[in-house]
Amino acid sequence: MIETLGGRQQDVLRMLLQRKTGMTVDELSRALQITRNAVRQHLAVMERDGLVAQSATRPTGGRPEQLYVLGEKGIELFPRHYSWFSQLLIESMIEEAGREALADRLAGLGRRVAEKLRTQSPAPEDPARRVAPLAQVMTGLGYHARAVEAAPGLPLIEADNCVFHHLAARYPEVCRFDLALLSTYVGAEVEHRECMVRGGQCCRFGFRADRGNDDH
Repeated sequence: MIETLGGRQQDVLRMLLQRKTGMTVDELSRALQITRNAVRQHLAVMERDGLVAQSATRPTGGRPEQLYVLGEKGIELFPRHYSWFSQLLIESMIEEAGREALADRLAGLGRRVAEKLRTQSPAPEDPARRVAPLAQVMTGLGYHARAVEAAPGLPLIEADNCVFHHLAARYPEVCRFDLALLSTYVGAEVEHRECMVRGGQCCRFGFRADRGNDDH
């Protein structure tokens, strides 16, 4: 969230959000009423963090002026309210095909994502050794997940953030995506042992390698 940054850095990002073609150090200095050196210091820090990026240069008749634009991470700091659109899609699918069809479609998407992830980074042969890499992938997707050793059996995965929390609270079928993703990637049946939507402190997933995969 942009509010986690200092006030001046927020101002710079908001300026660049409005000016998609970019702004120069001088333009930012005049707009923010701070020195050029102060602007350069802020830009250097934010460029290092991927919040801003250098774009084209602007001809001036003399030395070209460097333009700065929002970087990918800077763009993502601004609110992106995807949930309402996802809700529209889910409601449409339920109206057209029913809840069970929705659950099947979400499970299929989970399997496809897992298969794509395994193609991009081949998983170890031993299912037990796939759990930790999967937790890392999930953290990158926003789940804030970790692998937890369990005896006996495969390690567990605990996730502190449900990326679909509001949707899952209204449409429990959404959890089928997570279950299919986990079971397909690890190659073992998954058990949803604790769920934040149902009042749990985290989402806890266990694996049973001795049984078939229900999602296949």
